[in-house]
Amino acid sequence: MIEVDLNFKKPSERTRTIMLEAAINTDYASKRGTEYIKLAEIEISNITSHEHVKIVNSGNSAILAAMSNFKGKILIPDQGGWTGFKNTAEFLGLETLELPTELGVINPTVFAEYIQEYNPEAFFITSFAGYIAEQPIKELFEICNDNGVILVEDASGGIGDVERRLGNGDNSHIIVASTGSPKIVNVGNGGFISTNDNEFLKKSKFILKTLRADPVTCAGIAEEIRNASYISSKTIEACDIIKKELQSVIHPDKRGISIALKTDDPKKVGYLLRQRLQADRRSIITVCPRYERVMIDAICLEIKNLDPGCLEEDTINEIIQIVKGIIE
Repeated sequence: MIEVDLNFKKPSERTRTIMLEAAINTDYASKRGTEYIKLAEIEISNITSHEHVKIVNSGNSAILAAMSNFKGKILIPDQGGWTGFKNTAEFLGLETLELPTELGVINPTVFAEYIQEYNPEAFFITSFAGYIAEQPIKELFEICNDNGVILVEDASGGIGDVERRLGNGDNSHIIVASTGSPKIVNVGNGGFISTNDNEFLKKSKFILKTLRADPVTCAGIAEEIRNASYISSKTIEACDIIKKELQSVIHPDKRGISIALKTDDPKKVGYLLRQRLQADRRSIITVCPRYERVMIDAICLEIKNLDPGCLEEDTINEIIQIVKGIIE
């Protein structure tokens, strides 16, 4: 029996209204459609601090556009990354190297030694390792700059960071992101790529045009991205509160938008939690080992999947009590 009232993340009511109006009144060729696309690019540029932006139909399309620029080795984390990094590199015939991490989190010293030894052309990383722990993006970016490596940050989970450590173009050569469900900027589909070096976008011109987003998606992004900082901070705050009350938390002292807990029997624990914790009949539990989270026995509470409006004190406390009753 479900004992806590949770809502799965959805676009704001205003965003849904704007997307409906765009669907009725615009197309690619219309002046209004062009205005939606341009407005979305401006809003993304404002939040990433990158000068050049293109909007595409998914986060994986943004990764494809970015990775198509490279011919050499692609470095990715050994866990806590995104499977799209591996799959896209394989599709393009590029060699990938897996950087050893501390359950997804990168040690800058190890990173510096690794890239000096193996000389990758680009490094693809997510803002949060497995959504559960903030990566030291600025330090990694400085090391990349010193060694001629292009840092590509997948900021699907980090966009709108109020502390400006994540999703900040000052710390990334290229930012890619998904705006599908249930990302921080959630309009159900779409994604984007941003950079200060327009040559990257020029080289990917055919891919970007082929995989461009429609004006309805752009209209939604232009509005919903304005909520990113609120959604991000609310989710991180909820995770911080929950982590303080639970044992066996992986990376307990790092910011995250999901929570990973060690357990000897993740399948059983995951099953039990799914019976008690659902959001609009959708699961918020991930069972590990899993490359996109951590490669050990664990379960993840996907707080990022929840509508921030339901992340109030009473609800958070109910989540804590349910998890304690099953895991501890």
